[in-house]
Amino acid sequence: MVFALQILFVLALIVLIILFVFRISRTKKTSQLPENYKGVLTDYVKFYRQLDEEGKEKFEKRVDHFLSAVKITGVNAVVEDIDRLLIAAGAIIPVYRVPDWQYINLHEVLLYPGTFNADFDQSGSDRDIGGMVGTGALQHVMIITKWQLRQGFINSNDAHNTAIHEFVHLIDKMDGTMDGVPEIILERKYVQQWKQLMNTTIEQMKNYGSDIDFYGATNTVEFFAVISEYFFEQPELLKANHPELYEMLGRIYKITG
Repeated sequence: MVFALQILFVLALIVLIILFVFRISRTKKTSQLPENYKGVLTDYVKFYRQLDEEGKEKFEKRVDHFLSAVKITGVNAVVEDIDRLLIAAGAIIPVYRVPDWQYINLHEVLLYPGTFNADFDQSGSDRDIGGMVGTGALQHVMIITKWQLRQGFINSNDAHNTAIHEFVHLIDKMDGTMDGVPEIILERKYVQQWKQLMNTTIEQMKNYGSDIDFYGATNTVEFFAVISEYFFEQPELLKANHPELYEMLGRIYKITG
């Protein structure tokens, strides 16, 4: 009887060990980072370059997590390692200091070779769209063009970055409304101040012009995306030219205040 109980105990222990090992093997994630990821991020992503070693490691982990969660598909375009990394970098830069952030409103990024039109045609003379956040049948989908994606990171002398622009739209959309007010990350006490600042700046742009890309004067949704590009691409210039905007964006993205 005692011997039988010992056998049962050993068998139960073996089963528990097998289940434990199986669980570990299932939960262990395979890295989505290509071998050359450090070199690509260092060469093309200024935001990453300016981080200390601990910060770079955190950025890399966030990039890896994004690539594990979001599918990237080429549409008449080959998705290369650099494209995957730059899309992920554009996703992480705005929310780098927002803990536990996930783009739950994004399942797939479609990579087009060049600009497209409102009907998603990739040929013809009326193509002027470089990126967009999908709606309707394309809900949870983002479209971005290979050319604009790469230029946003290669050209560090301007305030444009299409990837950051489109991911800011997703951040804006996370509270259920695209209105230029990212209430999911902006403290409630600053909401009215931010709305007033956006509307005042848009009116000034229309009446007097501005160094801010005029596309930002379209509406508050585009203003938020455009000024966020400026904030991450040319922060010192924005701080010098538009200190109030710089201060508020610092609060939104948890960089200052």
